[in-house]
Amino acid sequence: MATRKKSKTTAKKAKAKKQKTPKYIFIVGGVMSGVGKGVASSSIATCLQARGLKVTAMKIDPYINVDAGTMNPTEHGECFVLKDGLETDQDMGNYERFLNTDLPSINYMTTGSVYQSVIEKERNLEYGGKCVEVVPDIPLEVIRRIKTAGQQAGADVVQVEVGGTVGEYQGVLFLEAIRMMKTETPDDVAVVMVSYLPVPGSIGEMKTKPTQTAVRALNSAGVFADMIICRSPMGVDDRRKAKIARFCNVQVENVISAPDLDSVYDVPLNFEKDGLSIVLCKQLGLPCKKKSDLKAWQRFVRRSNNVTDTVKIAVVGKYFNSGDFVLSDVYLSVLEAIKYSSYDLNLKPEISYLSAQDFEDKKNLKQLKKFDGVLVPGGFGKTGIAGKLNVIEYVRKQGIPYFGICYGMQLMVLEYAQNVLKLKNASTEEINSKAEHLVIAVQESQKNLIKENKMGGTMRLGEYEAKLKKGSVAQKAYKSDKINERHRHRYEVNLDYAGAIEDAGLMFSGVSPDGELMEIAELPASDHPFFLGVQFHPELQARPLDPHPLFTAFVKAAYETHS
Repeated sequence: MATRKKSKTTAKKAKAKKQKTPKYIFIVGGVMSGVGKGVASSSIATCLQARGLKVTAMKIDPYINVDAGTMNPTEHGECFVLKDGLETDQDMGNYERFLNTDLPSINYMTTGSVYQSVIEKERNLEYGGKCVEVVPDIPLEVIRRIKTAGQQAGADVVQVEVGGTVGEYQGVLFLEAIRMMKTETPDDVAVVMVSYLPVPGSIGEMKTKPTQTAVRALNSAGVFADMIICRSPMGVDDRRKAKIARFCNVQVENVISAPDLDSVYDVPLNFEKDGLSIVLCKQLGLPCKKKSDLKAWQRFVRRSNNVTDTVKIAVVGKYFNSGDFVLSDVYLSVLEAIKYSSYDLNLKPEISYLSAQDFEDKKNLKQLKKFDGVLVPGGFGKTGIAGKLNVIEYVRKQGIPYFGICYGMQLMVLEYAQNVLKLKNASTEEINSKAEHLVIAVQESQKNLIKENKMGGTMRLGEYEAKLKKGSVAQKAYKSDKINERHRHRYEVNLDYAGAIEDAGLMFSGVSPDGELMEIAELPASDHPFFLGVQFHPELQARPLDPHPLFTAFVKAAYETHS
């Protein structure tokens, strides 16, 4: 017995010794928002990955919202759904695309989710009756999540982007978490500030003072930057690098130039010109390859920059317009997925953003003839639906390749029911719950949730399996009979009408394993160049180095139809 006990103890010690102790990199913003902190974070992760390190990426959002699912897309951008169903900020999509990996829900947190966890623990007596306080208990919960993410990923590096800008009240508790971690293990934590260096037109000189001020604001929270990434319209010269180093207490080689570039995918290559990954590895004492392996990334960037033959794609949505501005970030993953497939086919995509409301007047439909393909992405509510239905009918009859995603698939089925089956009173329950023919209806599992007004985080979310019909357009594109795709919706094709719709010619080529949920609808290739809709969101799994097969099939059909 004694010998056995000793061997167990030895095994435990050996296991503890083998377990990785990750390093942590925090990315914070300075001066102003919207300067590409998410892209910078993704690019840093890519650079470190290219040095042979296992990297996992996290995002902290300073919102009371528990997740990103209830945030208005015109204010916050796209809601990105992870494989396990969590609704997150669009930066999580950037991380997955740049790292070419799936990330779990532990890698995303908001102020709301952190407070919710702490309050639930307090209610469950997990604090043992002690007084639970904002400090240190909220920062400690943040730290717990960060360390858990690193352990689950078996990561060498855990990279954490803190949303917002230094100096904002909402981010104080997250800066406190950084301070606590840096104090506990100073050699394991690095802080990177992504700051903006303006070049005022009236002055014509790059100014460093706003960045100096932002660094002092960071210092006032007890946190000190180890590296400063300088976002600016042009490259940062040596004189200004030296000035930033002197006044912001960093080494000159730790000041990285990040000028505006033609593509976000050029950013990792630009960072490596300044030796960013080597500097960070040295800072954290990380073992890394002497030579960075970015060959596949370089090939992708080279191809994307050199293609000349074009394909014209129109994306018809409801969220594009905001005053005088166009908000393409609402459909960020869709737009990037089109690019990846186009580049893979040696094509340059010319993407036009069209407002669905403009097509409520059928006279405007003729302008769609100049496009090679039309895509209607997901969305919610009644706004723009009449215009989208008009667009779908027009491209179906004109033989223009069409790709419908989520709501775009539901409306495709509805248009077919109205105009081919002649069910004039057909509708979707989301628009008119009292319609005679509810071709698109709420899922049975969702009915009570709607009655109780429980809308946040309650849709059909995350990855689900589907079976594909052999010989269908979808099956040929995937080259597989089974697929797994991510969902975010509350309504489905009503099975009571599925048979009649198929008899009329629109095939449901993808269904759930139990046959209850219609996942893909399409017209046969003999009837239309490409007329296909999916209930899921394929754009969430499209990657620069691994384009999504359905987007590739759509772009290919669009180009060949045009040719």
